[in-house]
Amino acid sequence: MMLLCGEIDNKMRKGGSMRLKKVHSTFLTAALACSLAVTPVFANPAEDAENLKNQKTEAESELSNLQTQFDTLIQKANELELKLIKTGEAIIQAQADLEAAEEKKEEQYEAMKKRIKFMYESGTGSATVEKVMTSGDMSSMLSQAEYSQKMHEYDREQLKEYTNTVTEIENLQKTLEEEQKNLEATEKEYEAEQATLTETINSKKDEITNLDGMIQEAARKAEEERKAEEERRRREEEAKNNVTPEQPVTPSNPNNGSSGGSGAAPYDPVTGNVIVDRAYGCIGLPYVWGATGPNSFDCSGLVGYCLTGGYGRVGTTYTFMGWPRVSDPQPGDVCTNWDHCGIYIGNGMMIHAPQPGENVKIGPVQAGMVYVRR
Repeated sequence: MMLLCGEIDNKMRKGGSMRLKKVHSTFLTAALACSLAVTPVFANPAEDAENLKNQKTEAESELSNLQTQFDTLIQKANELELKLIKTGEAIIQAQADLEAAEEKKEEQYEAMKKRIKFMYESGTGSATVEKVMTSGDMSSMLSQAEYSQKMHEYDREQLKEYTNTVTEIENLQKTLEEEQKNLEATEKEYEAEQATLTETINSKKDEITNLDGMIQEAARKAEEERKAEEERRRREEEAKNNVTPEQPVTPSNPNNGSSGGSGAAPYDPVTGNVIVDRAYGCIGLPYVWGATGPNSFDCSGLVGYCLTGGYGRVGTTYTFMGWPRVSDPQPGDVCTNWDHCGIYIGNGMMIHAPQPGENVKIGPVQAGMVYVRR
């Protein structure tokens, strides 16, 4: 029993510190693992950077709350360590009391035997003494003594005290066992809570790392779009400055090779479809990246002019891909994919601005394109 309590005491004194070291070690390992770079994968290259930043802010707030819970858990671990030490000290004291009770039991038994021996030697109550000495156990001895009229009142009280001492020893043993069970249950509960919280913190850190990568990628895309827009405006301004007022240039018309006018090309009906007729009027103009007319176009710039009659951009292929799709395309609809677009003129054909070095022309609708309508 003493060896058991010694082992418990050592475990109580060391267990708390070991668990705290384990908590800090686990936390540092989690932080190191979460610091590894995670390559973000964009489902859409046009991911909104501001929305991602809001998501990161929310995730950081959740992580802060988790960290607060973790700090609280550390505090609980410190309190548990103190409790374990105090409980260990109480168990050691209980063991000392148990040993004292055992010693007291032996002392009482020896004293009782001496008194019985004295009675025998003095010649009083010899028959009763013989019964007591041959009874075989303490319970029988107590029973015999209680019914013996020869025993002094003092001896009866001593035997009762011995019975109480035995009960006290049993209660101390039960208390010790109960303390052990409670400590083991507390330890398991703490370890389970620690594992769950650490896993949650790791998951949230991974989420934030992913968001960081996505924000960086979105910022890069946004910067590319900003530079592209600046270049488009520069080219548009350059094109406007190159127009000679006395000899304005207008889009060519398949039915009329002459040119005249400036600004938005005048509508000269050919098919009766204003969008298609504007497209026909632009055939032959050169492709210039970022241009929206009047002397050159890129693919989305041409579509914007044909739809509105004005020299400005209404969107890009990403915009058009978000418009309502149609299953029965009509002349004047937009045919588009993520990379290119044009004006549908019927019979599987479209008018489009293909690429640098080529002019606006008629060509087949490309495989994979969809038809959308504004």
